[in-house]
Amino acid sequence: MSAVTLPQVVMDGGTRGQLLHLDVCVDEQKPRAGVLDLLGVLRPQWNPRDIEMKKFTEGMTNQLMGCYVGSLQESEAVLVRVYGKMTEIYVDREREVEMFKILHAHNCGPQIYCSFQNGICYEFVRGTVLEDSLLTQPAVYRLIATEMGKIHSIKLKSDSPTDNILWKKMAQFLKLVQNAHGNTSEPQSSKLLHRVYSIETLSDEMETLKNHLSQINSPTVLCHNDLLTKNIVYDHKEGMVRFIDYEYADYNYQAFDIGNHFNEFAGVNVTDYSLYPSPELQRDWLSSYLKSYKQSVKLEDKVTDQEVQDLYVQVCKFSLASNFFWGLWAILQARFSSIDFDFERYAMARFNYYFEKKEEYFGLSLS
Repeated sequence: MSAVTLPQVVMDGGTRGQLLHLDVCVDEQKPRAGVLDLLGVLRPQWNPRDIEMKKFTEGMTNQLMGCYVGSLQESEAVLVRVYGKMTEIYVDREREVEMFKILHAHNCGPQIYCSFQNGICYEFVRGTVLEDSLLTQPAVYRLIATEMGKIHSIKLKSDSPTDNILWKKMAQFLKLVQNAHGNTSEPQSSKLLHRVYSIETLSDEMETLKNHLSQINSPTVLCHNDLLTKNIVYDHKEGMVRFIDYEYADYNYQAFDIGNHFNEFAGVNVTDYSLYPSPELQRDWLSSYLKSYKQSVKLEDKVTDQEVQDLYVQVCKFSLASNFFWGLWAILQARFSSIDFDFERYAMARFNYYFEKKEEYFGLSLS
């Protein structure tokens, strides 16, 4: 078995808590030996010969495995997530652990068990990954809206950092794109960027977007920031949903998190913006969200048409920022990721829809 270090101290929402850190590196190509080392500490009662491992393929930047004895849905399963290549350049792993602990403390997320050299282990959330087709079902999308309202209402102690991360993160992505473009000898990287949009265009556009959205009074709340269907677990029997994977979770604009989720209706593997939710669906979704949010912060849960309309306009505008953000991210993935996915196509889809809707959404007025 690999050597095990003493528990590593991490920050937990402004208080000090301990998270076990195991000095184990899991081989992406042959993970079983490393995973057994982890489970030897986390689940010493499990006989290694009885341990089953199910690989999940939903993640775009990580490898995720469910480990169990008996049945995955019935046993006390452990999820092992192995970080993808180069993801540390744009994901704050310490912050991710903080988000796990905060959301679990508020009954909105699974328990995290430990970190290891190139990943984390955490509690399995029972249910099934949400199918894209269910996003338009009222019984399901109202559950999602309600859950997001609960998460957005989470308040931390005053000494916890609550700065909005959108523009800082977007600037980081843009700088990484610029560095990757300027410091590579690979001609295909240069061709990729020019097929998308130039650094100058992206830089100017980001400033335009920031100037416009900074005038909008969308509150800063605790956000998931990556709510595609593969990060939503649906328990049909219990009639509930849970959000998973908190790599990008942090404080952000309320309207960004919602607009980002609406963009995900278009899908990932085949991005089709004709599937973007209709204004009628959006308003119904937002009504459920506002009712949940108000209940969670102990306000009267009556929701007015004007409140829904104002949030609708804010969400439309911040959906632009979502497309821009993930467009930059996809350029980085095309440069660094070893995953077999057409990130160039995805970047083009995101930026093209951003420019298609920019004038329309910029023109929307708030009351």
